[in-house]
Amino acid sequence: MPTIRDYGLVPGHLPAGPRNAITDVPGVRVGHTTVNTGSHRTGVTVILPREDVYTHRCTAAAHVINGFGKTAGLVQIQELGQLESPIALTNTLNVGLVYDALVQYTADACAAKGDKLRSFNPVVGECNDSTLNDITDRVIGRREVFHAIETASPDFEQGCVGAGTGMICHELKGGIGSASRMLTVAGREFCIGVLALCNHGQLSELNILGRRPGEKIREHIQGWPRPEDKGSCILVLATDLPLSSRQLGRVCRRSAVGLARVGSYWGHGSGDIAIGFTTAHDINREDDAQIATHAIFNEDKMDPLFLAAAEAAEEAVLNALAAATTTVGYDGTVCHALSEFADLLG
Repeated sequence: MPTIRDYGLVPGHLPAGPRNAITDVPGVRVGHTTVNTGSHRTGVTVILPREDVYTHRCTAAAHVINGFGKTAGLVQIQELGQLESPIALTNTLNVGLVYDALVQYTADACAAKGDKLRSFNPVVGECNDSTLNDITDRVIGRREVFHAIETASPDFEQGCVGAGTGMICHELKGGIGSASRMLTVAGREFCIGVLALCNHGQLSELNILGRRPGEKIREHIQGWPRPEDKGSCILVLATDLPLSSRQLGRVCRRSAVGLARVGSYWGHGSGDIAIGFTTAHDINREDDAQIATHAIFNEDKMDPLFLAAAEAAEEAVLNALAAATTTVGYDGTVCHALSEFADLLG
C-alpha cells in the first residue's frame, strides 16, 4: 500500500507513529467491507475506539466545517460530549441502512450479555460516491457492516477500500487515508491519529507540499465531469490524550487546517465534518457515581496538539490520494489515480 512518503515527500515536522495511522492510538481498530461489482464502487468503513464502546463510552466532540452533509449522531455528541458507538463511514444514500445495522449489532451484543438495548446513538458519516457508483441501489446493509466490525484490525488498507471505494479527491481517485503524530507530554508518549474519507476538492487547487501539479495533470484528463469542490470529507480524529469534550472540539477544528493545506476551501457542495474521541477516559455506563473525576490537559499547552491534528489530517488526505488506484465507474467514467502522474511531483 503506497503512501505519500513513497514519493519522497514527508508532510510536517512532528514524528509519525509506527503505523502512521489512526490505529497508533492504542485500542483503536478499523475494518472495511468493499463492494466492487459491475454497478457498484462503494462500501463501509468502521472505526472502533475500544472493544465495548457502548458500555465504556469515550469523551468525544464534533465540528462541522461545512454542513452540506447527512451525518447521523452529531447532535448527541455535541450535547453530551460522549461517544457510545463505533463510527461508520459510507455513501450518502446508505446512511439509514448503516445506522440500522449499528443499532442491530449493539442490540445483539447487549442481548448476549443479558441486557436489553433501550437507547443508542449510532454515528454515521457519509460522502457521495454517485459519480462512480450506482448509489440508488443502496447495497450496504447489516451483512456488510457486521463484517467490517468483525474483521476490524489495527492494520488496515487505505485507498479504494471500504467507504472510499468510489470516492474522488481533487478530481483524482480518492478514498480512505490515515496518518498519526506522536507527542511527548510529561515524559509519556501520546498519539493523535486521523482517518479521512476523501471525496472533495478541485484539481486546480491541489497542493502537495507546495507542488501544484493540477494544471499539468489536467492536460491528461480533459473533459473530467466534476470540476467543483463538492462531495465531502469526513475526518475522524482519535487520541489517548486526556482531553475534555471542549478541548477535543478545539483540536477537531484544527484538522480543517490539513484540508486547507492540500487545497480545499470547503466549497458550497462539500460536507466537511470532523469527529473526535479520546480513549483516555472510561465513562462506564454501569458506574452510578454522581461525581466523575478525569485528568484534563493543561489549556495553555495545547499548541502542539493543534499542530499534530493539522499535520495528521494533511497527510491522511495525501495518503488517500497516494494509495488509490485508477477506477472505472459503473457507467464507464474513468477516475485517474495520482500514481499515474508521479513524474509531475518531483
